[in-house]
Amino acid sequence: MNKILLVILLMPMLSFSQEKEVLKYFKSKDSLIGVKNQNGKIIVPAQFKIFSYLEDGELVKGETIYFDGFKNDEKPGKNEWGYVYDKKGNFLYKPFFYDNGADYFSEGVRRFVKNGKVGFVDRNGTVIIKPEHDFVSPFNYGYAAFCDGCDWEKTEDEHKAMIGGTWGVMNFKGEIVKPVSKSENTIEVDGKFFLNPFKYNEKEKNILQFFEKQNKRLSELYYVNHYTKLSENEKKLFFEIVEKPKENFPFYQVNTYDYRRVETGSWFDFKFLVSENGKNIFALDYDEEKIPFEKWLEKQKKEAEQFQKEHPDNPNKLSK
Repeated sequence: MNKILLVILLMPMLSFSQEKEVLKYFKSKDSLIGVKNQNGKIIVPAQFKIFSYLEDGELVKGETIYFDGFKNDEKPGKNEWGYVYDKKGNFLYKPFFYDNGADYFSEGVRRFVKNGKVGFVDRNGTVIIKPEHDFVSPFNYGYAAFCDGCDWEKTEDEHKAMIGGTWGVMNFKGEIVKPVSKSENTIEVDGKFFLNPFKYNEKEKNILQFFEKQNKRLSELYYVNHYTKLSENEKKLFFEIVEKPKENFPFYQVNTYDYRRVETGSWFDFKFLVSENGKNIFALDYDEEKIPFEKWLEKQKKEAEQFQKEHPDNPNKLSK
């Protein structure tokens, strides 16, 4: 009886101890940034000069801690931007520099730099592909281009091209792949054909079927503001699962691609999360907040109808 009573008394304490730690950014007197937990314990010392706006006490979001800047008096290495730590305060990696900041996540991974070479990590900071190449493009439809011996062109333009070197294509395992002959099971990448990289079990096929049933409606919403007339085949969208449930992420992420198998929109546009049991579906917004699918769909419909009302000559009409 006493043992049972002891277990009951300990249950609230065990439950509390298993709650996720709340982490907050803090500023030192000399305006350097660090991270503390809810009890004031320093997780990462204040040592970073941050370039984005950050309030003292702002919550750390996501699966890792990101510092949008560098350690005080430190010069960034080539193609590097910022620091990423785990939530215990252990350094993980330096993101690849892209679009005036850290690289975006694309198909569940982002680029990082180590010793001048580029690789990929997932949202938990786990290395998925080791850094072995001088440059690697973001993943698109399961493939990424890479080069060795290449470098940024010498120009003052804001957007520079990577030139020179030896180029190739890798799959999501980091394996170098070669083009194949065109067939029903190939996709086109920069004028060459590669095997379709996506394979699914029955549960995953059922998840994708939800989106496929709404292909026509979603394609109309996506292309309503497209400036040239598209055929029905050109307006067809493709949905693929690019990330599966893992630690700290109990979702399937579904990305949308156009008829060329190019990812639609920006890093968040027409991207969806499906709960592990397949019952709850969300759309992502620009801040990666989850919006219930039906609520998101209604908002998209209103915006599309308003656009068509203001632009009655739009070539890709909504169905009546």
